[in-house]
Amino acid sequence: MSSTYALNVKNNDILDAGFGDRFDIKLRFNANLGNVINIDDNFDVYPGLSLSTKNFGGHLGFRYLFTDGFGVYSELITPLAKYKENPVGAENIHNQFTVSLGAVFNL
Repeated sequence: MSSTYALNVKNNDILDAGFGDRFDIKLRFNANLGNVINIDDNFDVYPGLSLSTKNFGGHLGFRYLFTDGFGVYSELITPLAKYKENPVGAENIHNQFTVSLGAVFNL
């Protein structure tokens, strides 16, 4: 499960983005292929699907663990089906291709 919130979106005449437009929550399903492709014990590739309050989407992620408790990841995320056929204005915030970079912590 993951969630997103769009920051720095100004409420104005062009783009009226309230809390409901800025917030999205997703249920994600991944297929971790690191052991299958066996490039490196610390490297993982994971394609997956997500079902959110804004769309149905897909993602492709890459994760590298430097230690058992710390690593980095990158994901390419795209919507596959939008809940509104022709979204306008703020409805497009979560319906676009995105790239994510981040850190992984294993507690």
